Amino acid sequence: MTFAKNLTDTDMKKILFYFVIFSSLIAFLTSCDKDENNMAPAVTAPANANVEINAAIDLTFNFTAEAGFKSSAVTATNGTASVKTDGTAGSTSGSVVVTFTAGANAGAGSVVLTLTDNDDQAGSATAVLNVVEEELIISVPGNITENTTWETGKVYILESRIAVVSGATLTIEPGVIVKGQAGTGANATALLIARGGKIMAEGTADAPIIFTSVADEIEPGMIESPNLDPVLNGLWGGLLILGNAPISADAASMQIEGIPPSDQNGLYGGDNAADNSGVLRYISIRHGGANIGEGNEINGLTLGGVGSGTVIENIEIVSNQDDGIEWFGGTVSVKNAIIWNTGDDAVDTDQAWAGTLDNFIVVNPGDECMELDGPEGALDNAGHTIKNGTVYAGNAEGLVDLDENTRCTITGIYFFGVAEGQDFDLNPAVLTCSNLQATLPGGAVVTDYFKGGSDAYVTIVAEGANTVGADVTKFQTWSWAAVSGALNGF
Repeated sequence: MTFAKNLTDTDMKKILFYFVIFSSLIAFLTSCDKDENNMAPAVTAPANANVEINAAIDLTFNFTAEAGFKSSAVTATNGTASVKTDGTAGSTSGSVVVTFTAGANAGAGSVVLTLTDNDDQAGSATAVLNVVEEELIISVPGNITENTTWETGKVYILESRIAVVSGATLTIEPGVIVKGQAGTGANATALLIARGGKIMAEGTADAPIIFTSVADEIEPGMIESPNLDPVLNGLWGGLLILGNAPISADAASMQIEGIPPSDQNGLYGGDNAADNSGVLRYISIRHGGANIGEGNEINGLTLGGVGSGTVIENIEIVSNQDDGIEWFGGTVSVKNAIIWNTGDDAVDTDQAWAGTLDNFIVVNPGDECMELDGPEGALDNAGHTIKNGTVYAGNAEGLVDLDENTRCTITGIYFFGVAEGQDFDLNPAVLTCSNLQATLPGGAVVTDYFKGGSDAYVTIVAEGANTVGADVTKFQTWSWAAVSGALNGF
């Protein structure tokens, strides 16, 4: 008390002043200690990446922030960037996803992410990008094991036999061109849709999807090949679709012809008549039929155990070394098909196929215009229907070849361009015929061409006077045969 009483007002003011200074110093030191305890944010950029001109790519930056995440900001060069997924407020670690959209010029690009924490400390990292010209020719080196899209305006090169495996879907956009490398034997190139896989190939009348050889110089937007004639075949394999629908064979499932037994993706057949392998619309398949062994070629379009849930419409096969379209059992139907210049049969059916071929054109096959076989192995009474077709026999060996147990209904077919030695023998097949018309060489006798009683269903007409046959308008604009003039007069 005595000491306090002896202090003057001036002394008290000095003490108060020094107290304030001391308190401020303590607060400052405490603040400094806080900053020293919390490290500034650390940000890690993703690996360098390529991105096509005008395309977008997502970049993931990882971070740690001891004081907790507060905010982020991005800048970019040779493109634009925005935060797609931000960090969580207050989190001490996590990631920020940034979408970078490349500019119109090829070259280097970058994205800088700056992250601020709750102590207002900042950290940053830079992602380096290489903006490249759009890739228009794309190699396909191996099987497709996940959902994949082939894009309009691009050419895809099959480097080997490529399978779309079970569980995967291949989507092919309008106007895509698929080219197969040359190869024979086990190295024959082909596109195979395995059981459980799916193809969604939906071309249009203005932009069909074309399967051809690497020797073909055709580019997106073209219909006719600029360098290959429509009689060249065997330059690559073909398109095979395999499903889980019933077949009539020696076993419930079989290995498809044209695929080596070592490839289990070649199995087809099952018990699901409504199985769905996808969609084919406005498809042209050219110059295929590579040989994998003695008498074992790949068809233009092979359908093994394909179910009725599959849609196949507007299909062209040009110059395949083996058959044009061949069905091995299954229940799928095909509508609007043209088969031109095949080396073997144009239409071939096996193993109790139970679908319908409706509105089709056959032009100049190498063997039979139609080879229609019955069930194999266990008896199966399923039959198929072939209707509304126009057949120009040309150099074919025969018109229709049948097994003794073929089960089929044939109606509304017009045959012309018929030559001596070509015939259609009805018996002893289990066949229903009606409304057939034909134009024969002058002075010909109908029973020389339509045998076994099939002449009873045939009306002889002058060329072009037919009232049955295909609707040729369905093939205009998109098929090579129509655009080249090969269908003039049909």
